[in-house]
Amino acid sequence: MGDKTVTRADLAEAVFRKIGLSRTESAYLVESILEEVCATIARGESVKISSFGSFLVRSKNERIGRNPKTGEEVPISPRQVTVFKPSNVMKERILEAHTARSSSVLKAAE
Repeated sequence: MGDKTVTRADLAEAVFRKIGLSRTESAYLVESILEEVCATIARGESVKISSFGSFLVRSKNERIGRNPKTGEEVPISPRQVTVFKPSNVMKERILEAHTARSSSVLKAAE
């Protein structure tokens, strides 16, 4: 797995470098996009970003869970959860990167 987590600051820096907005404008743009995505999901709507993936809201029914420490059965209330479904384009890019990384590791081992 990767060593680094991409942060909001990293995204803002990428916008700054690639688009040429000021750092402040880049940070505001990233923050605005993330806020809109969060607000849309909070309303129970899906967010689809072409060539990236979809954030979907799924409903989970009530079920019985078990406290692993005591073994006691506990009801888990119904709730809504957010799930991410990557697009086929994203899946292909990840597979290509994984394949390239694996082949470079094999060549280095030879």
